[in-house]
Amino acid sequence: MPVVAWVTVVLAVLIIAAAALGLIRVIGHLRAVAKTLDGVIAGVGVVADRTATVPASVEAVNASLKPVRDFCEAV
Repeated sequence: MPVVAWVTVVLAVLIIAAAALGLIRVIGHLRAVAKTLDGVIAGVGVVADRTATVPASVEAVNASLKPVRDFCEAV
């Protein structure tokens, strides 16, 4: 095999290896972003849960205070 062919093969292998390394790094960054987004989504879920209970709490408080309201209306 001529020397030019070996040089071509070596350069092709180097280019493919560099591209593969770049793609592996991109995959690593995408996994880190996915983990961060999972944390953010979990945090948003916690905030949504904590703010969603306010109307349920108000209804529960109103139900608890109904006897007091009835007593006040009777007086």
